[in-house]
Amino acid sequence: MDTQLLTAFTTVAELSSFSEAASRLHLTQSAISKRIALLESQIGQPLFDRIGRSIHLTEAGAALIPRAKRILQEINDTQQFMADLQGEISGSLRIVTSHHIGLHRLPSILKSYTQAYPNVHLQLTFIDSEQAIDSILHGEFELAFITLPQSILDDMIEEIQHHPLWEDPMGFVANNDHPLNHKTTITLSDLSGYPAILPDTNTYTTQLIQQLFTDKKQVLDISMTTNHLDAIKMMISVGLGWSVLPKTLMSKNICQLPVNNIHLTRQLGCIHHRERTLTNAARAMLKHLRENNDQRN
Repeated sequence: MDTQLLTAFTTVAELSSFSEAASRLHLTQSAISKRIALLESQIGQPLFDRIGRSIHLTEAGAALIPRAKRILQEINDTQQFMADLQGEISGSLRIVTSHHIGLHRLPSILKSYTQAYPNVHLQLTFIDSEQAIDSILHGEFELAFITLPQSILDDMIEEIQHHPLWEDPMGFVANNDHPLNHKTTITLSDLSGYPAILPDTNTYTTQLIQQLFTDKKQVLDISMTTNHLDAIKMMISVGLGWSVLPKTLMSKNICQLPVNNIHLTRQLGCIHHRERTLTNAARAMLKHLRENNDQRN
């Protein structure tokens, strides 16, 4: 089965569009249509239903998708394996990262890495830390940069290898005009009377904060949620509530609230699957990260 046909098929399925697939693969829409038609002829069944301007996978198409992706991944892995045998640091390196790490921790790392290894093609995807762990478990990426939730990683110790990289101290924050800003000390009971803006409740950060309130038998009033910490920073800056943010995001229009006897920190780092043989490019990335950490320390 021709890999060009499978690539066209998986791209159309992903984008739900022949024209967008053609653009991504640098082909004409006619060429994409011909490849899909040829694959359907080989399979003996239609792979897409065309309903108006929409396309949908048929039952046969839905059954073929995971197999097609597996075939393409096996071919890609084989090509990379042969290159790695020659000691080359090249090919694609698929990385997934949380938005916060991708925006505030990785830029300088990625810049120096690409300068050191210009033959590596970085493919960077932004998703939440919890989704990133799942993607590593399913082999979708080689490396993930995430908040390291120790309890979850302890449960996955036989599957996930993790590398702590950055301490991320956090603080309770609010707009400079927040009613609590005049107090010299603040308790969780004080915070309980005002709305909070936090990441989704299934995230490590919000679960940590929720546990603090639960332990003190206080109610945590979450008025809005978003996993984009920069978006939370914006909403805090205009006075929509209080939050907990990394101290690296502090700015002049928000202030750290003096919450009594509570010190919060997260550990950020990199994970990969223990059973996956890392490419030379991935191993070079881990070495590059260690060297950068050593220089900072």
